[in-house]
Amino acid sequence: MATDRQHYRTCNLCEAMCGLEITVRGNDIVRIEGDRQDPFSQGYICPKGVALQDLHTDPNRLRHPVRRTRGGNWERITWEAAFDEVAGRLRDIQERHGNNAVATYQGNPAVHNFGTVLSFPSFVRTLKTRNIYSASSVDQLPHMVAAHAMFGHGLLLPVPDVERTQFFLIMGANPVVSNGSLMTAPGMSRRLQALRARGGRVVVVDPRRTETAELADQHLFIRPGTDAYLLLAMLHVLFAEGRVRLGRLAAFTDGVETLAAIVCDFPPARVAPLTGIAAETIETLAREFATASAAVCYGRVGLSIQTFGTSAQWLVNALNIVTGNLDREGGAMFPKAALDPLERFTAGHLGAWKSRVRGLPEFAGELPVAALAEEILTPGKGQVRALVTIAGNPVLSTPNGRQLDAALATLEFMAAVDIYINETTRHAHIILPPTGSLEHENYAAIFHHLAVRNTVKYSPAVFAPADDTRHDWQIFLELETRLASRTPLEAIRAQLRRGVRLGLGLDGMLDLAFRFGPYGTGLFGDGLTLAKVKAAPHGIDLGPLQPALPGRLWTKNRRIALAPEMLTQDVPRLHAQLQSQPMPPAANGTLLLIGRRQLRSNNSWMHNSERLVRGKARCTLLVHPDDARRYGITSGQMVKVMSRAGEITAPAEVSDEVMPGVVSLPHGWGHDRPGVQLDVARRYPGVSINDITDEQLVDEVSGNAALSGVPVRLAPVAGKAVSRPA
Repeated sequence: MATDRQHYRTCNLCEAMCGLEITVRGNDIVRIEGDRQDPFSQGYICPKGVALQDLHTDPNRLRHPVRRTRGGNWERITWEAAFDEVAGRLRDIQERHGNNAVATYQGNPAVHNFGTVLSFPSFVRTLKTRNIYSASSVDQLPHMVAAHAMFGHGLLLPVPDVERTQFFLIMGANPVVSNGSLMTAPGMSRRLQALRARGGRVVVVDPRRTETAELADQHLFIRPGTDAYLLLAMLHVLFAEGRVRLGRLAAFTDGVETLAAIVCDFPPARVAPLTGIAAETIETLAREFATASAAVCYGRVGLSIQTFGTSAQWLVNALNIVTGNLDREGGAMFPKAALDPLERFTAGHLGAWKSRVRGLPEFAGELPVAALAEEILTPGKGQVRALVTIAGNPVLSTPNGRQLDAALATLEFMAAVDIYINETTRHAHIILPPTGSLEHENYAAIFHHLAVRNTVKYSPAVFAPADDTRHDWQIFLELETRLASRTPLEAIRAQLRRGVRLGLGLDGMLDLAFRFGPYGTGLFGDGLTLAKVKAAPHGIDLGPLQPALPGRLWTKNRRIALAPEMLTQDVPRLHAQLQSQPMPPAANGTLLLIGRRQLRSNNSWMHNSERLVRGKARCTLLVHPDDARRYGITSGQMVKVMSRAGEITAPAEVSDEVMPGVVSLPHGWGHDRPGVQLDVARRYPGVSINDITDEQLVDEVSGNAALSGVPVRLAPVAGKAVSRPA
């Protein structure tokens, strides 16, 4: 009889880095629990962690390469045939139409996989294309643009020191559900309760009364898309009342006078009608923030995915700086991870080139994904004719998904590195599935860099990979080697690189990164090594966040740019909207659509786990009671939601959880498209919010998609919502 054995690893399904204890008997998982000895998560686990078992055993998960036949079916092919055909088709298209005829799209799960983080950039460089896209531009791109402009590197992202702050201002974020997000913090509800227990204060600003707002001292409704105005008004109060105190930051900060001149035009009384927050409330909020012994403002995805996304993230940083709360205990700080991604990824550049059709700017070599469909559909030199997707489902996660869905059907060739035939990969000609997350080692490189405490932890494989399977980094390496071998000399060089990487393996590359990282002392020193990390299966606590400036800055002069031209150029647009005083709630029958995060649903592919989707219907349209009465809508009734991009029909959930004039749908649903081979998800299809988000609505500075605050109209449909499966 097989004996039980315990495996300890970090959950890779979201950003929280929860430690898991996985009990295995033979080849079966007996249970998955939170690892109470993990120094970071301390036993916390959410439902997604337990669902790792479902993903591992999912009968719909692909385990070998498949090719789509002319009849729309799928046939298994060998790895060598798959590698040769993908590389050959891509090379042929580039030779006939130019390098930019091939595009790539990298989905959110890719950054949760160290193999992809390490190997994908080299593969993309081999393609020599400018048509590079990712989920960043429907998520955190404004954070990165602001960080690049102010601190010199797009990944120099300050995170809240939630363990020591006394005033936590949370804007457009729901960390109780996300457990962070660009702020890795498992067990966030426990952390907020501890903050309040020590006499601290939590204030949430959001168009929806979120799960986080329920635990806060105060919640303020704000009209979607107006967060930048609230921040400008708070800064106005601080400058007008002489409450600006940079402290030690003053010695290496430029642009204070410029910012003071900008905010003088945005007094609380002027922005109050637009934001929906009273002037007196704005003034009080600013004073409380400035006088707290330690305060931090944290703005997340709700701020980024709006038409003033970059300005909002700039002003979050500015508020922390002018109150002296950047790079100090209890404020916004910079983690010191064992593997420093700043040394491995470009610092960033904005607008070095622009998209062919609409002229949207690149950032750090990537174009905004809002432009992808038009780059495929618009004829001419540089038209995208082939696409490679990596762990992504842009049909459900990018604006106007139906347009992209139609565009993918016109491609000359498409390949996908993915474990599922989903709403996007059903268009692929070949799918190359990597091993499952429990079948390979992993290190959460990006999320240690964003954690609220410095730790390090290695995750060994729980199960040996099945025969004739490939890890993701091996897939990229094989494709890169073939694509780089265009001449005999290039072929020799490519084979040498291949041999070195195969010889090192993922562990070897990670060991070198630790040895030459912030805690390492080189090849022969006694600093941090992979062996030491492996010897601590629960992880190693490296201590609380520490001040790091000005040494950590990447700007040329090693100074903070408080008001860089790249960001201040958006101020005239802010003025213009304020002067026009756009629509009040429900004006002319128009409401504003926002998304929402759910604990059981970080990505669309999680919907193929029965335990995560069963129970109460979660793909519902939240409607405020006042708006429901105006439209004659009752809970459970089907409602047609219409925008410029299209329309969908969803069941209404009448609730004062959203402010009047605002409706909300969760993201990641819409599994009813033909050809999708996700048995569970198809039983709980829901609808895709991104079938009605608008690819024409973007943040003009970064090109990030404005998925929040989309104007929509409602029309009730007779009858009740269809009941969910038992």
